[in-house]
Amino acid sequence: MRRLLTPAAAALSGVLLYVSFPPRTLGWLALPAFAGLAWCLRGRGLKASLGLGYLFGLGFLLPLLVWTGVELGPAPWLALVAAEALLVALTATGMALVSRLPAWPLWAAAVWVAGEAVRARVPFSGFPWGKVAFGQADGAFLPLAALGGTPVLGFAIVLCGFGLYETARVVLVRRRTGTLPRAAGALALTALVVPLAAAFAARPLVTAEAENGTATVAVVQGNVPRSGLDFNAQRQAVLNHHVRETERLAARVKAGEVDQPEFVLWPENSSDIDPFRNPEAEDAIDRAAKAVGAPISIGGVVRAADGRLLNQQILWDPERGPVDTYDKRQIQPFGEYLPMRGLVRALNSDWSDMAGDDFSAGSTPGVFTMAGTKVGLATCYEAAFDWAVRDTVTHGAQLISVPSNNATFDRSEMTYQQLAMSRVRAVEHSRSVTVPVTSGVSAVIKPDGTIAQRTTWFTADTLVDEVPLRTSKTPATKMGPAPEYALLAVALIGLVWAGAGAVRNRRGHPAG
Repeated sequence: MRRLLTPAAAALSGVLLYVSFPPRTLGWLALPAFAGLAWCLRGRGLKASLGLGYLFGLGFLLPLLVWTGVELGPAPWLALVAAEALLVALTATGMALVSRLPAWPLWAAAVWVAGEAVRARVPFSGFPWGKVAFGQADGAFLPLAALGGTPVLGFAIVLCGFGLYETARVVLVRRRTGTLPRAAGALALTALVVPLAAAFAARPLVTAEAENGTATVAVVQGNVPRSGLDFNAQRQAVLNHHVRETERLAARVKAGEVDQPEFVLWPENSSDIDPFRNPEAEDAIDRAAKAVGAPISIGGVVRAADGRLLNQQILWDPERGPVDTYDKRQIQPFGEYLPMRGLVRALNSDWSDMAGDDFSAGSTPGVFTMAGTKVGLATCYEAAFDWAVRDTVTHGAQLISVPSNNATFDRSEMTYQQLAMSRVRAVEHSRSVTVPVTSGVSAVIKPDGTIAQRTTWFTADTLVDEVPLRTSKTPATKMGPAPEYALLAVALIGLVWAGAGAVRNRRGHPAG
């Protein structure tokens, strides 16, 4: 039973971290989750910490990413979790190594951020899903996103969790020995208090006030004929749904039920029929734009003149037609392109055939000027990547839009996880964020991360709201990746220091 206790605690700590994520509003549970991980790892050898870290990763990622197997079955889901949990295990090994250093929570929390940075970049351009910061949209630490972005927010959560463990350990030592280790007590207090104090100090950075007036925006959710991988088999129906809902919006405006929008935002894949090649699709979109009397951002699948397949946002003016485009830059592996196609075909030809042609990635940040407002575009999966959202703001965006298509994943938690990312991005860059989704949940988010309006699942609906526009930049926006690089440097210093000490001890020379 004693041998089973630590592995069970590692797995359960991972599950606790999962429970801290949306759709639940229990972000504070991340603190005891990391306290439990600290109890499992502190002072452990490399082999033990690797195994315990893997169990923690499985406990966290198996339930968090279950939506990836909604349509394709368990094999892709389990393969993804196995790979991502291995990266978590390697991170845990580094955390165990630095746990022998003075002020170990600082080093260990930095190592966790380093592990997240690696997962956001490799393999296949990374998979940042499950960053600790994305579970904190309702938490007290959220203002730290405006201070230093998701790396600083995640670092504070992990550091505070380790501080919670240190506090519990000091209390137990006090009860057992009757003495209070001063250094350990000071360390525990610092690890707990400093992140909380920093979050409180950052609160003035979080505001929903307008700086450059407001814009009345319409977010259209046209709905889809059916969910699943074949939802877009009825591409004409999906387009018709969004045209019909936009025309219904125009009728509501004419009847005085809602305000006239200055511009309209459609979701990703709202027109999988290429309007540049299909006259019927072009006429339908043009009819919708003229009916509502406002420019529309259309999510289309477009075949470029050079043959490339693009996931594209198209700015459609009611008078001039298509006037600007944005090509999605961070395309999704195994979703929009198939890595190692030959190997996948050998393992399962059905998956290879289902994947179809690979999409090509764009290279230019997307910022549309819509009725005088600069609207930054981060298409669906891109919302998980720090750089893909930030550079829309550094290129002038006063408002961010995250057009998405979640119909493939039915009513899974994926939608709520992605919505939470958009809320964190709103605070990180102090911008209103709109989330137009084909099948739900669409939303309008204020710059302080609160949801002004939202839709329900699988219904045709339109949100019309007056959103504040902002142009000032938060410290997180100004510094960009600098805080993450600084934490990577801290992690590297800690690992080198701890590694050198371990080598000296192995040679029979006491460290220090």
